[in-house]
Amino acid sequence: MNKYKILALGILFDALGYVSFFIPVIGEFSDVVWAPLSGWLMTKLYKGKPGKIAGVVTFVEEALPGLDVIPTFTLMWLYTYVFTKNKE
Repeated sequence: MNKYKILALGILFDALGYVSFFIPVIGEFSDVVWAPLSGWLMTKLYKGKPGKIAGVVTFVEEALPGLDVIPTFTLMWLYTYVFTKNKE
């Protein structure tokens, strides 16, 4: 998959994680569904050990209240395609 398509998906997934802030009370319960799903999606976007570690980090970040503001998918994209020297 193209790295810019992964970036677009990451931004979309980060935005979905922000939904819990816009819906009072119900929003935090949506994290019960979104946390494991976001962890799984992270492991599908990024393969290998970095993807697994990022999946766990994303799961924990989405599961704990108040941490949804961290754009984990976008940060992982930056780590993968900007800060490391991986080839496409």
